[in-house]
Amino acid sequence: MSELTSMMNIGKEMANKLRAVGIESSEKLIEVGAKGAFLKLKQKYPNVCLVHLYTLEGAIHDTEYNRLSENTKKELKEFSDFLKK
Repeated sequence: MSELTSMMNIGKEMANKLRAVGIESSEKLIEVGAKGAFLKLKQKYPNVCLVHLYTLEGAIHDTEYNRLSENTKKELKEFSDFLKK
């Protein structure tokens, strides 16, 4: 099992939050997916925001979150907006 902090965009604070919601490794994050992980985080930490979702997606794809494609960002924003309803 690989450490979460070995993934791009995942620092100590995010890794601690992910572990708190049962995502203990990079493999588990990939398995759950960015949206699934974000949903778990949102339930425990209501203040997580769209940037966190971008960060998770970037980590899974080994890409800096600010380099995600516009289509990916749009899809993730729609998902985040849907959760606010």
